[in-house]
Amino acid sequence: MEKSLDIKLARILKDRSCEDFILADAKDGDMAYGLSAPGLSPENYSSEYRFKTLDEYRAQIREVIKQGLVDIVLMSASTNEQLTLREGLFQNSPLTPAIRANDASDIWLAGAGAVYGDVPSRPFRTATLDHALCGKAECSREELAAKKGADLGLYSITFNNDLDRDYEALTAYKEFRIEAEKKGFRHFLEVFSPNAPVNPIADVPKFVSDHIVRALAGVTSAGRPVFLKIPYYGPKAMEELVRYDSSLVVGILGGSAGTTLDAFQMLYDAKKYGARVALYGRKINNAEHQLTFITFLRAIADGKIWPVEAVKAYHGELEKLKIKPKRSLEDDLKTTNVSLSYNDKSKVSMTGADKDAANSKTPAPAPWRRSYFTKASETRKEDKPFDRNPDFSKMTQQEKLQWNLERIRRSM
Repeated sequence: MEKSLDIKLARILKDRSCEDFILADAKDGDMAYGLSAPGLSPENYSSEYRFKTLDEYRAQIREVIKQGLVDIVLMSASTNEQLTLREGLFQNSPLTPAIRANDASDIWLAGAGAVYGDVPSRPFRTATLDHALCGKAECSREELAAKKGADLGLYSITFNNDLDRDYEALTAYKEFRIEAEKKGFRHFLEVFSPNAPVNPIADVPKFVSDHIVRALAGVTSAGRPVFLKIPYYGPKAMEELVRYDSSLVVGILGGSAGTTLDAFQMLYDAKKYGARVALYGRKINNAEHQLTFITFLRAIADGKIWPVEAVKAYHGELEKLKIKPKRSLEDDLKTTNVSLSYNDKSKVSMTGADKDAANSKTPAPAPWRRSYFTKASETRKEDKPFDRNPDFSKMTQQEKLQWNLERIRRSM
């Protein structure tokens, strides 16, 4: 089956003004956090923290795949083996499986006393490309041709303004790129904010953008990332990077969970200023109801609804599902400082017009957009038939989105 990622990438590269937007669900937390990766269990153990199990974590991924509204599901190599290679869940799905292809030391956050994130990042790779492609150390030609595994991976790198550490990181990335090119393995490049800069950095957003551009200047198209994943530093940094190279598709990482408006507004703003991809991990995983949260992320990404509207509608859906929200609607409509790294050391907050728009009770002006949730009399006839039990296996990703939005609209 043709993948929505490939379709959208082709359209974006052909026409940068198109409205296509790529969503990824990052379910690779077990590569960073250990036992806490699946998130808190809904069960209450009298002030004692209990977490979901790996089986429950994978069950959530199966639901996301079945829903079909994201374009990429990012997993650890071991989860990819189970869901992609053994269960074949992506064979007849428009979604693309991906693995975390490296796990540098700045994401080694398992264990209560872990300090790895406080020292300059060191390169490391647990997963091998063959294990992603076929599940073992060396794939045969036949196994590679069958394309049953994941042929896309996330490679992350962190520059810390230190010659030895940055040289080491770039050398490891070069080795990965060469191996990936030989094996037909694609990647997207994640560049974090400096986690422990050795020398002062006056302008972190410019430092990160400059290093991305310099690092890729010597890389030909065969070895280039299919898109970038970077922190969202605001309009100026995003517009400068997007404008610099029309062949680069720029995406954002979600960072820490924050409020629901943090998540929705960040996606909206990033797209407004040129981003065409968003990869959310903790924001989705910590949501009260992940599938409903994803439904609204997709609606915002596709220009169907405003962020503030989406927060209100999301709370309405939680009420119908009899799920108690973590915050009141009033608190969930606030923006906060959002961590841009795994170890919660890098923060960003909206300022100026962006912050005013986010906190406003009415959306910022954008005449070319129209909320999906307008009155039915303005958009369609109320008596239009609605199938409440469709065959989702025969529906496209867009049809699934429209069905979910229509279901929500009719219940408001």
